Parts: sequence; C-alpha cells; structure tokens
Amino acid sequence: MQTQKKHRLKQLRQWRIRKKVSGTKERPRMAVCFTGQHIYVQFIDDRAGQTLAAASTRAKGAPEGKLAANIKSATTIGGLAARTAMDKGIKAVVFDRGGALYHGKVKALADAAREAGLKF
Repeated sequence: MQTQKKHRLKQLRQWRIRKKVSGTKERPRMAVCFTGQHIYVQFIDDRAGQTLAAASTRAKGAPEGKLAANIKSATTIGGLAARTAMDKGIKAVVFDRGGALYHGKVKALADAAREAGLKF
C-alpha cells in the first residue's frame, strides 16, 4: 500500500510539472529520469513530439567504466548530455526534473550541464 501511495504522489508531481514545462525546437525540454541503476537525459521538442538528442549511462558514447545512478555519474552524464545537445545546435533548454527533488543527483546533473555551456 505504501509503495502505491508514493508512486501515485510522484506521478501527480510529474503531471503538475508537465502542465507548466513545455519544450520547443529552439528551447527543448531537458527531461531527466533516474532509475535504480541508470540515468537518462532527453532533449524533447513537445510541439513536434520528437526527441532531438539523448544521453544516458547506457549509451554508446558514455565514458568507459562503471556508471551507476549516483552523484558522480550524474555529473558525468550532465556534461555528456550538454555536449550532445551543443553538437545538435541546442544552446538553451527548459529543465524537467521529472518529479524528483532538486537535490543530490538532479542538482549535480543540472550543474554539470550548466558548466558545459547549456543555458537553463
């Protein structure tokens, strides 16, 4: 029961955020998803319904070694995601934290993306 309630509350947070956050081709939505083992980042144009660029701990371009869903890996993936976006011509994004608190891994990923040159 408790797990269902937590899942439902997270789902409501995600929906509340998505009502306010929307991406365009000029300024796509940077959606972040953290699972127990991996980190996924997508740059999405919501008007066209397309993913413009993506990066994750499972991607072929990810650095060698063991990447997991921790702060160190979030920093690495944040920089990698920013470089991937810059290669596609994306300079500014709208950050979608996916219902997670802006703390820890989420903050580390966002800070690394900012340092790599993305504007939020």
